[in-house]
Amino acid sequence: MESRKSSFVKQASILAAAGIIARIIGFLYRVPLTNLIGDEGIGLSSWGYNIYMLLLIISSAGLPAAISKMVSERIAVKRYKDAHRVFKVALIVSGIMGFVATCALFLIAHVLFSSTNDYYSIIVLVPTVFIVAIMAVFRGYFQGMKNTVPTALSQIVEQIFNAVFSVFLAYMMLRVSLPLAAAGSNAGTGIGALVGLITLLVIYIILKPKIKYNDLPEAPTSDYKHQSNWGIARELIMTAMPIIIGVAIFSITNIIDMIMVRSRLGVIGTLSESEITALYGQLTGKYIPITTLPVSLAAALAAAIIPSIASSSVLKDTESVKRKINIAMRLTMIILIPSAVGIGVLSDQILLLLFPRFPDGGELLRIGSVSVIFLALSSIVTGMLQGIGKVYVPAIAAFFGALIKIPLNYVLIADPRIMVAGAVISTTICYAVASTINLIVLCKTTKTTPDYMGAFVKPIIASVAMGIACFVLYHGIYFFVPSNSLACITAIIAGAAVYFAVMLLIGGMKQEDVRLLPYGDKLAKFLR
Repeated sequence: MESRKSSFVKQASILAAAGIIARIIGFLYRVPLTNLIGDEGIGLSSWGYNIYMLLLIISSAGLPAAISKMVSERIAVKRYKDAHRVFKVALIVSGIMGFVATCALFLIAHVLFSSTNDYYSIIVLVPTVFIVAIMAVFRGYFQGMKNTVPTALSQIVEQIFNAVFSVFLAYMMLRVSLPLAAAGSNAGTGIGALVGLITLLVIYIILKPKIKYNDLPEAPTSDYKHQSNWGIARELIMTAMPIIIGVAIFSITNIIDMIMVRSRLGVIGTLSESEITALYGQLTGKYIPITTLPVSLAAALAAAIIPSIASSSVLKDTESVKRKINIAMRLTMIILIPSAVGIGVLSDQILLLLFPRFPDGGELLRIGSVSVIFLALSSIVTGMLQGIGKVYVPAIAAFFGALIKIPLNYVLIADPRIMVAGAVISTTICYAVASTINLIVLCKTTKTTPDYMGAFVKPIIASVAMGIACFVLYHGIYFFVPSNSLACITAIIAGAAVYFAVMLLIGGMKQEDVRLLPYGDKLAKFLR
């Protein structure tokens, strides 16, 4: 297929663009949703969603990466039939794991939460676990063939249906009660996932005649060992398991946050159950979505990097591996560092712009804005490590990060001067530790010297200039025209222009970076 000849950059750009669009859609629907059900409603829906995410991760989180890695490795040595067998075996494995996780979520909802307001927000997500597990196989298979278009399209379609039905069902259920409205918002997740899976099935049916794996000759490779279906299943599980463990540890930290925010805020003694739920809603409904929105680029790059680096690694093309590492690092930090600075400088103003009915939570963004950088770094380096076969390292790094987070949570959240911001502080430190460990191992393993000047120093210089410009512009405009919306939007647009201009002046943007932008060739020619 022609898509197999697509370069790493092109495929990364497609997946990154889709990831950004899907994440923007996912974020935008939270604006009317939060203004509809408030921080307390978001807090209720987050309980069910976090438990769902943990079981989803256990059942299928590592499968797309593992499948894409195994498929790309076999295609790299022209073992086309075996690459397609990976897909068929993965469907069986994922189906079994998804079914078990679905049953587990059903039992957890009935046994532990049947008498609480959280029950409805959990039970509506039960079938979604199985749907997403199957969807993960198709996405991993297409990405392994270096065709990220199906994954990109399904992500966008999934988020559109998720957004529409989450808000609609929450609005309808709010007439009955707030817990049912929270459940309605979670039900949209399942509807979106189902439509996303149908989209992938249709694409697979359309493309299947063009693949024709049975008609392609197998390359005579003397050192290639043919595997049975059981051998493929075992390799799939062994490849996915470290990824699942690493991601699950971070998901478990969210569960820990969920439990400790409620229990440790209760120790203070001055907050009602409703106030505690609302504070948790600020954490999960404002801080997390806003700070992870720019990180979607890093996550998309990581998903595209795994098959590309895996192919270069299996072909022992060390120079290509090093080049791809530096491209991905530079692109990620050029976007993420200014995002972190902008969120920190305009935290209160952004929340007032987005959530005029419930604008609280600016302190969480100010304190945790730096976590954007560490979360993105952890995400992109994890993808690189998986691509070169170091799948256990991210899990170990995540474990050490979690070990530090738990005691910090215990102490900080119960402090009445810090409260829920303690979870933000501990999360930032957790990701800082994990990303540092991952980066050290990556550099030593690949013998790569990161482009620190291009990836960190120059973006920081330009981001500081941007932050100062945003601060001055916002307060200057607001002094003459007291409109938060006008001042905030103008400051953001002008700040982005200042950042881009400073990056050009100090040589922070390379031609190969500019060419990745829409109409990048024309823009690069103009800038030259």
